[in-house]
Amino acid sequence: MMASCKKASQLLSQGQDRRLGPLERLRLAAHLAICDRCRRVGRQIEFLRLAVQRFRDRD
Repeated sequence: MMASCKKASQLLSQGQDRRLGPLERLRLAAHLAICDRCRRVGRQIEFLRLAVQRFRDRD
């Protein structure tokens, strides 16, 4: 079963804090393969993560 947009967004966010399980990764990958909007959300989350990391490293 493929993830909904809501579930995909949750998994993208949770994936920043923990390693997703194999089934979660599979469902997320299947959803991202067909959903441009969720791919953009994933890129935005990654951008923010890197920006925060760079800000922390600055000090």
